[in-house]
Amino acid sequence: MKITGKDLIEMGFKPGKWFPEAMEYVNSNELTNLEIMEYLEQFRSAPEIPLLEAPANFSINIKAENELEETNVNAVVNSMEVLMKTPTLVNGAVMPDACPTGPAGNIPVGGVAVAKNAIHPGMHSADICCSVMLTDFGKANPKDVLDAAHSITHFGFGGRSRENQFRFPSDLLEEIENNRFLNGQKSVAAARSHLGTQGDGNHFLFVGKSKKTGNTMLVTHHGSRGFGAGLYKEGMKVAERFRKELSPQTMKQNAWIPFETEEGKAYWEALQIIRKWTKKNHEVLHDATLEKLGIEKENRFWNEHNFVFKDGDLFYHAKGATPLDPKFMPDITGPRLIPLNMSEPVLIVEGKTTAANLGFAPHGAGRNVSRTQHRKSKTGTFEEIFEEETKGLDVRFFSNEIDITELPSAYKNAETVRNQMEEFGLGEVIDEVMPYGCIMAGDWQKNAPWKRRKRNRNRK
Repeated sequence: MKITGKDLIEMGFKPGKWFPEAMEYVNSNELTNLEIMEYLEQFRSAPEIPLLEAPANFSINIKAENELEETNVNAVVNSMEVLMKTPTLVNGAVMPDACPTGPAGNIPVGGVAVAKNAIHPGMHSADICCSVMLTDFGKANPKDVLDAAHSITHFGFGGRSRENQFRFPSDLLEEIENNRFLNGQKSVAAARSHLGTQGDGNHFLFVGKSKKTGNTMLVTHHGSRGFGAGLYKEGMKVAERFRKELSPQTMKQNAWIPFETEEGKAYWEALQIIRKWTKKNHEVLHDATLEKLGIEKENRFWNEHNFVFKDGDLFYHAKGATPLDPKFMPDITGPRLIPLNMSEPVLIVEGKTTAANLGFAPHGAGRNVSRTQHRKSKTGTFEEIFEEETKGLDVRFFSNEIDITELPSAYKNAETVRNQMEEFGLGEVIDEVMPYGCIMAGDWQKNAPWKRRKRNRNRK
């Protein structure tokens, strides 16, 4: 009697690519029933992994100081309680700048989730390796630095035109081409054209002076752009395949790639390549600004705050949390950077790992309300609101269109965040970069090329 696919399903096996090969082997050999079962056992799926009955432990390094903050904190804690039932998770933490993202169970901004032998693409999100870099320009005039940087940087949609691209490192290109997650044509094209670009949203180029030395500092904030977003998309596809097989009860956004698999090793390597690219993405802008002004840098340091950090078999997913512990940064060159908002200093911090902070600090000031809620709460023209909130600062929008959702009032109270950093042991401020001015993307979509073309067509 020949074995069919239906027979295999009735025997408790899940349909798979192995069905034809197995049926051919069984039906071509004279096997006893025992021999058939012994052969087929290699294809039997492991039992599904259920959600944890109770959330894994997580520390709460945030407290509400008014009604608005209470709503935000409750949403964050509720989301973490759902998230921490994901079966791979063993520990977590919430920072003072935390705010929810999406439905309950999504890792909040300002959240840390520690998984054992698993990488969760949804817990680092599309903006992989969002990070900050500081370069010390010595006694340079802040306006000169901001002007020079403005002529070099690139905000908004897409990448640089071919004639304006930075030279791409050949060794990095070789690593990209040898990684299964990164070597597609679109990925390589994004890596080339997006080098030296900063995107939109809360990403910025900031110039200020050190409170301690008086030196002028350039600080940039951005991530891996379209290059990293492409990896995230591919990673989520692979994680979803594993989720369906291993743990269908797990939320899709919390699907994981087991590290010990071929896919897990390749994805981890891809993350390290993205990290190298993103660091280079900062460096090309800083170096070009130095070169334009004929200045040698006096110091430079950098850290990511949206990444996955490995310690043995534990993977720390930091969704907007600054690593304090040196073990998380193999190329550590100095203290860490925590920007707050365009009218507040960038904090330069150091700190120790504790059971509550897991080796992390906040990554900024965070939000209590969404961009839409903030926009609706404001009265007056955009110009009036902008003038009121940026007095004394040289604030520019690359698109020449004001984005009021990036003004200081859109963020949590900076003093509150700093006080809670001290209260919960989340890093010591050793210097501050006092603001002179900054550049952000602004509302680049208002006059995006495709919108201009549409308006022109309508006029005809």
